[in-house]
Amino acid sequence: MLRPFQLLWVLAFCLLAACAQSQTFPATEKDAAVVSFTLDFPNSQPEHYSIRVPSEGRAHYQSSGRLSADSDVTDSFDFDFALSTETRFKIFALAQKAEYFQKDLDAHKKLAFTGKKTLSYKDPRRTGESTYNFSSNPAVQGLTALFQNLSATLEFGHRFDYDRRYQKLALDEELKRMEEMESTHMLVEVSAIQPILEQIVADQSVVNVARARAQRLLESANGH
Repeated sequence: MLRPFQLLWVLAFCLLAACAQSQTFPATEKDAAVVSFTLDFPNSQPEHYSIRVPSEGRAHYQSSGRLSADSDVTDSFDFDFALSTETRFKIFALAQKAEYFQKDLDAHKKLAFTGKKTLSYKDPRRTGESTYNFSSNPAVQGLTALFQNLSATLEFGHRFDYDRRYQKLALDEELKRMEEMESTHMLVEVSAIQPILEQIVADQSVVNVARARAQRLLESANGH
């Protein structure tokens, strides 16, 4: 029979183990927790996109719509990318603060339509999903801004790839716009589009000023 102090040690150990387990993401990709964000906004660029962030492995981005405001060209974009540990942790911490989206997130106020947004969460123990135009929940606001900024970053990579293939002269203006947004902290995870930036830098058929902009963005993404 356990003595009182031994029983206390056993109980303390079990409590610590339970806490550690609750703070640890599932070890296998099959059982990984997943946070997803979807936005549908007709006549915007893009008109639709979704971002899927698992607790383990690569994130996935998918979008569809016109390539630019003055273009009739539409296409779909699918992209797998590595997400930094810091951003991944922030996403799941905010999801926890938002109670895993198990309650109605919409503020139900008469506000301008800024797109139909859906946040969802799934792990082996719980699921949650809510759709909103605007939410007064600070954690949801933080997630919305983060995912929108991440989409903006990935869409730059999408357009850069198109421009480098079909209209190289358009690259400088796009890169200039990205530099401006990056300097005002409106973009996140610029390292996710590092491969296309490296291709622009190495492409001698691209004007030097555009290649220089791409190089500066690479250096910023790598913390130089």
